[in-house]
Amino acid sequence: MTRPASLSRDTRDDDPFEEAGSERYFNRELSWLAFNRRVMEEACNEAHPLLERLRFLSISGSNLDEFFMVRVAGLKGQQTKDVERRSADGLTPTQQLAGITAEADALLAGQQGVWRDVRAALADAGIEVLGHRAIDAALDATQRAWLDTHFREQVFPIITPQALDPAHPFPFMPNKGMAVMFDLVRRSDQEPIRELVMLPAGMARFIRVPGEKARYIAVESILKRFAGLIFPGYDVLGAAEFRVLRDSDIEIEEEAEDLVLYFANAIKRRRRGRVIRLELETNMPESLSAALRDELGGADAIVTETGTFLGIGDLAALADEDRPDLKFPSFTPRFPERVREFGGDCFAAIRAKDIVVHHPYETFDVVLAFLKQAANDPDVVAIKQTLYRAGKQSAVVNALIAAAENGKSVTAVVELKARFDEEQNLYWASALERAGVQVVYGFIDWKTHAKVSMVVRREGGAFKTYCHLGTGNYHPVTARIYTDLSFFTADPRVGRDAARMFNYITGYVEPADMELIVLSPRSLRDKLIEKVDVEIANARAGKPAAIWAKMNSLVDPALIEKLYEASGAGVEIDLIVRGICCLRPRVPGMSERIRVKSVVGRFLEHSRIAAFGNGAALPNDGAVVYISSADWMPRNFDRRVEYMLPIENETVHDQILDQVMVANLIDSEQSWELEPDGTYIRVAPGEKGFNLHRYFMTNPSLSGRGAALEDGTEVPTLSLRRRA
Repeated sequence: MTRPASLSRDTRDDDPFEEAGSERYFNRELSWLAFNRRVMEEACNEAHPLLERLRFLSISGSNLDEFFMVRVAGLKGQQTKDVERRSADGLTPTQQLAGITAEADALLAGQQGVWRDVRAALADAGIEVLGHRAIDAALDATQRAWLDTHFREQVFPIITPQALDPAHPFPFMPNKGMAVMFDLVRRSDQEPIRELVMLPAGMARFIRVPGEKARYIAVESILKRFAGLIFPGYDVLGAAEFRVLRDSDIEIEEEAEDLVLYFANAIKRRRRGRVIRLELETNMPESLSAALRDELGGADAIVTETGTFLGIGDLAALADEDRPDLKFPSFTPRFPERVREFGGDCFAAIRAKDIVVHHPYETFDVVLAFLKQAANDPDVVAIKQTLYRAGKQSAVVNALIAAAENGKSVTAVVELKARFDEEQNLYWASALERAGVQVVYGFIDWKTHAKVSMVVRREGGAFKTYCHLGTGNYHPVTARIYTDLSFFTADPRVGRDAARMFNYITGYVEPADMELIVLSPRSLRDKLIEKVDVEIANARAGKPAAIWAKMNSLVDPALIEKLYEASGAGVEIDLIVRGICCLRPRVPGMSERIRVKSVVGRFLEHSRIAAFGNGAALPNDGAVVYISSADWMPRNFDRRVEYMLPIENETVHDQILDQVMVANLIDSEQSWELEPDGTYIRVAPGEKGFNLHRYFMTNPSLSGRGAALEDGTEVPTLSLRRRA
């Protein structure tokens, strides 16, 4: 297993952390790259089945593409405009870009090395990926004939060779576009010519050759293999692939009068954003390389040679090969028993007791059942719903449409600013409006990131409100691979708060007298700081003091400084931060009582939870426990509508604190610990390793167990093993 690239001073000659502020913070962008390296490292983890390792590798590739299209593009924009705003760790955009380029190049080289290893292992397992030089030797006559026919009928009619000369300017390359450049010479007069063939956007990257053995060929290899048919009468002197990544961020203009029209136009502009990264096939002929640098590189683009396979994210297609023996064992999520005990009546089950559903171990279908029941229940009068990412085939949207068609008052807050889902959300907004749903787009310069659903039902001559609050999106696909919490309650205080929150979003009505729910950008950061201050006071009074928190990213300087203060006061702090972490843990005199770990495994850890000891060591029955939609980042506290909710129900409290949080803390099979120098070290599982994902796949939850908890059935318990 290779060790992640260290971000420490003693291993880098041009360490970016030498600047002011670096003693207290890690750089956000470099921390993200370290996270993506952990994802890539899972492709080396032989405890995972082979095709799952390939999937991890492809995810690391897709992640890195998005990082360049958004984060690096933003820094490039600052650099171009001479904006010298420093990051929390003291770096200018130019300094950050220098560090990013070095780390990203190392990561790209690592991906190519992992691909070589995984490709060889796949071949041993009967799945081959053939390069253009290996095609003829690997295929028999029948397969070669099939490939020839496939090229002539399925590929050749779609491709468009384009000559590059003064009469034919260099064509436009779309974002994530890939092409093969050919250097040719005409046999008749030895005249040189340069041609470009773009891979068609709608064409699959790989084709599978018929036969018992799985053999795949990438489209670019097919183009090289059949260059003689594409360019009859020419000899090929050289051919190589290249790929383009463009600026894909959308900047919001406050004066935009029509937000829908603005985003529709912005999505079109994004496809033509400036080139941020130009990726060249390694060992590309110098003549081709120079031409591409001149045409696409420019002064702003980062140009790099990335190996022999460009677009690592496209390898996900190979992971779909029908080989169950090379994938994780199949897993069927459970439907909460408590809802079944009420004959599937979600309202009756929620009315009886608060429920938390732990996805993906418990099915997202219960959320869909809640909305579908609301849509068809004649006693339901109103539904209000936030939609951040709903997916392409959204049962949630269909339920809202059905509710409107059934005469309910339905309001949907559709977030147009959900990055890379803007186009899909515009589509859903249009479909919802056609059905009679009141569609609201929220604030112009804030994203509505809170995941809340509210159903108002007529019961006994009065109205009762049922709420669902989630830590993840209303997205049926990601709910199968993201670990999130869905909390259902009929608590009237939550219902009143949810109504105030929706009025805030739809009518800009400032919520007053919130009873339980805490909202950003109003007071979420302040509430967290207040709770940390309570732990500081407890520590100074000689009482046990502890904080546990789980999130995707920790960036906010104000909260980081407050955690440093808490550590100095004697508060024991355990943080589970999957991705970016700008806090430096275990630094003497600053953060020696703060421990940070990251969990990367079969499922993507996504739930946001915070727990405060409240005068006793964690876990304890009196601990203050919150669930939230917000990571601890400035954008979540200052530029997004987010929620945080205290958990008061005893069973739900126990499930979140004693099961979910403890399992994350004691996991030893898919965890990494953050060192004071920025290095992540994989935790050694020991003789009796604990895998939190495996635990929850095999052990039912507490609040969803229903009567099983009351009949004396033993529920597996976890014990916290404090790390040295």
